[in-house]
Amino acid sequence: MIGTLEHRGPDDCGLWCSPDQRVELGHRRLAIVDLSPLGRNPMSWDNGRLMITFNGEIYNFRDLRATLETRGHRFRSHTDTEVILAAYDQWGTDCVQHFVGMFAFALWDAARGRLWVVRDRLGKKPLYYTERQGTLAFASELKALLAGTDMARVVDRQALGLYLTLGYVPAPLTIFEGARKLPPGHYMLVEGNRTQIVKYWDPLDAAAIHDSISAEEAERELERRLQVAVAERRIADVPLGAFLSGGIDSSLIVAIMAEQSSSPVQTHTIRFGSAEFDEADHAAAVARHLGTDHHELLCDERQMLDVIDRLPSIFDEPFADSSAIPTYLVSRAARGGVTVALSGDGGDELFFGYPRYRYFTQAQWALNLPGPLKRLGAAVARRGTTRRFRRIADVLGAEAGDGYLPFITWFGSEAVTAMMGRPTSAAPLYAAMYDRLAGRPRATWPGLLDLVSYLPDDILVKVDRASMATSLELRAPLLDHRVVEFALGLPPSLRGPALPSKYLLRRLLYARVPQALVDRPKMGFGVPLREWFHGPLRERMDEYCSSDAFEVAGLNPAPIRRIWREFKGGVEHRPDLLWSAYSLAAWSRAFL
Repeated sequence: MIGTLEHRGPDDCGLWCSPDQRVELGHRRLAIVDLSPLGRNPMSWDNGRLMITFNGEIYNFRDLRATLETRGHRFRSHTDTEVILAAYDQWGTDCVQHFVGMFAFALWDAARGRLWVVRDRLGKKPLYYTERQGTLAFASELKALLAGTDMARVVDRQALGLYLTLGYVPAPLTIFEGARKLPPGHYMLVEGNRTQIVKYWDPLDAAAIHDSISAEEAERELERRLQVAVAERRIADVPLGAFLSGGIDSSLIVAIMAEQSSSPVQTHTIRFGSAEFDEADHAAAVARHLGTDHHELLCDERQMLDVIDRLPSIFDEPFADSSAIPTYLVSRAARGGVTVALSGDGGDELFFGYPRYRYFTQAQWALNLPGPLKRLGAAVARRGTTRRFRRIADVLGAEAGDGYLPFITWFGSEAVTAMMGRPTSAAPLYAAMYDRLAGRPRATWPGLLDLVSYLPDDILVKVDRASMATSLELRAPLLDHRVVEFALGLPPSLRGPALPSKYLLRRLLYARVPQALVDRPKMGFGVPLREWFHGPLRERMDEYCSSDAFEVAGLNPAPIRRIWREFKGGVEHRPDLLWSAYSLAAWSRAFL
């Protein structure tokens, strides 16, 4: 199991077994803070009374350490790992409320015979587990469970249907029946024969409501929280840099880093051959203004295509977000100069950044039309020749009910039912959040739903696996839970559809970077899927469609084969659907 995760921790490894052979903890170390042998994991406390294996960072560990020292605790190392142990010794499981960071850890309390397994609030660090015949195994990636247990590779039908619907497998499900993900903001407590899963943080409950706050007050408070979040994430005993796309989020993070640093910030971006997807000129302009030590990787088609064959082994589950390819490449390029990088992830979900949020608000009148009129509109939109028309058709043609799901759906319910032989139920955490939104401003729904589904199960999965595959640690100041709680409590008048997207982030950035350098339509981290399927991926997709790759995964492949035939014949289809099918077939070949 440890060997499968060497990419996550190439600097050291460790294994500990309890004297009674009941508990084993393993670890791969990426040394970030206190590079000495005292930082090795698994780490003990009080002569082995407590043991921990820890993935991630506790950013406020220095403040916590000072507090714990006043309570009589003494430390051997300068690590955040040891602070977790002391905090648990002081406060028990309530200590998690004191932690600011990204983390997944398992702590063995020998005196109580208790195992405590914890995942951070937003789900930045992964945690998979499986229970079988009285044995619990857990790991940062699914491949470790496959290597260390006899878990059968039986596809979870609900998970597969949701993959087709969403483009990822949502927590707590995994693609295999025998494994689960610990949801963000939850911990697992195992004592004797009893296993409890407890939610310790909830975004709706944690949000501090600021109904009467002014724009100026909100801007000052957001700036204060972001400055703290960035400063804490700059703590490292290894080289540190940042991703810079030249967009609002990453530019603001780099600008704050530059204000706090006495030397130029090392920034990284990639340049594509296609102008349609290239943001390198924008990033370079921002870098020049901020005086960063800027590094640019020219990324050609061959490099991107080479990554595609690696994706199943990086993600372990079907994963349809094609921006994983450039994310991996920029991570690999950055790792050549730094071990830790800061990113702008989280700004879209928290500050109304995705165009679909605005479309959702604008489309409410159409979604409330009688069924025959909606079906007529869908039929007209299907005659369009662009991806946007296809998306409009999908939204109008969706079954009545959840108003937001059609905006994020890949294959529609009719196609999924045809492939699966039955309808697919809703994603558990998404559905639970949706049930709680009645009475809240409708414009806020998409961000809240994405916060418990798309963000942790797509964006953060992509970022974690792609960066850790290159042994790079990526940190996201905008996803500091104190920033999240503040943002979620703001009224729609300060982060809603009536304002420019990311209104407060823009105000903070414009004070640091000329508006002309960063004001442009959102591009995303795209790749030329349509061209690839007409060119270098055509033969492989032909092979997948003529093989049993889909049947082995449990699908009726007829709808996929039809879409592929039509695409080759010149019918305009969303190429992301083809990529979803391609990714599933590639995963099926690799794992089944």
